[in-house]
Amino acid sequence: MDLSFSAADEKFRLEVREFFANEYPADILAKVQNGQQLNKADYQRSEAALNDKGWVAVNWPQEYGGTGWTATQKFIFDDELERAGAPNVIPMGLLYVAPVIYTFGSKEQKKRWLPDILASRTFWGQGYSEPESGSDLASLQCKAERDGDDYIVNGTKIWTSQGHYADWFFCLVRTDNSGKKQEGISFLCMDANTPGITVYPIITIDGSHYLNRIEFDNVRVPAENLIGEEGMGWTYSKYLLSNERTSYAHIAGKRADIARLKEIAGTIQSGNRSLMDDPAFATKLAAVEIDLTALEFTALRALSSVAAGDAPGEESSALKILATENAQAITELFLEASGANAIPFFPDRSDEDWNEGSGIPAFAAPSTASYFFNRAQTIYGGATEVQKNIISKQVLGLS
Repeated sequence: MDLSFSAADEKFRLEVREFFANEYPADILAKVQNGQQLNKADYQRSEAALNDKGWVAVNWPQEYGGTGWTATQKFIFDDELERAGAPNVIPMGLLYVAPVIYTFGSKEQKKRWLPDILASRTFWGQGYSEPESGSDLASLQCKAERDGDDYIVNGTKIWTSQGHYADWFFCLVRTDNSGKKQEGISFLCMDANTPGITVYPIITIDGSHYLNRIEFDNVRVPAENLIGEEGMGWTYSKYLLSNERTSYAHIAGKRADIARLKEIAGTIQSGNRSLMDDPAFATKLAAVEIDLTALEFTALRALSSVAAGDAPGEESSALKILATENAQAITELFLEASGANAIPFFPDRSDEDWNEGSGIPAFAAPSTASYFFNRAQTIYGGATEVQKNIISKQVLGLS
């Protein structure tokens, strides 16, 4: 198994690195470095810069504006994006619903929605989970009843990431209760400005507004917004989820976090020495760094298989477990480095001077928020327990 990069790959890496250094909006990189929270306009400018280069839709077919990159080039691009400190694209449109539209949508739907997604003129929100339907998604009850040329939608969706930014929602709705629960689900797209749609913020434990609850009260949606066939939503949703479970590795981002952590620990006193020289802290940091190296080689093995033409195997489940647990371990060390300064954190970090006059190190507040937010990493995108079941059955042959 060849885990090395070719000369052409390294040339491509240099091209991407130079783009982020010289062409990408420097003020967005500065905001991220300063611990500021990005807003919708920041994400739109970020994605517009990538689109101007032809690099925003890395997984799309070229006929719809995709890059046509190899699996290795996609890996390198993600690596360099994180090395530069640039934000990832908001996935709901570009990574989630767009593949469903260009795979199962009509010619008119592709023409209507894909150009605006590509140009970041529209943001999308995902309507999957409900208050009583999360892991058992097929039990969803948000109902869409046919009324002439429209559907009338009633119900609730929850945990909608950045739904307050959304111009459109793609939702799984129940159109039939007569058969198996998976058979009565359809995939419906809705304009967020339609009367009857109300977005309620969910303020999470890190103090941020990222998640939302969406209420649908007699929302009239044109039937032409139905993707594919009625009752086929479960099939389309499984396709979408295969796109959602993209790489959680984020190797370069984690390397940068560890380098920053070492720098911070070197400036903090722990008794008569720096925290970096404290044996207990140094041991934990070394263990995290070793785990990251193991994660990197696991990701490269998976990449090598895909580059050779094989489908991703069960290593993707191992990758999900390793990556998310490593991410949590890094945030725990940042929290330890913050010490008592981890207690008072600032939910609003939108302004450049958010930390001015606080007397608290600038890294502490983002570290606390990241620690809380990343508790969910081992749940979303496939819970750790589920991934371990997959490994036990498909790798170890256990029943």
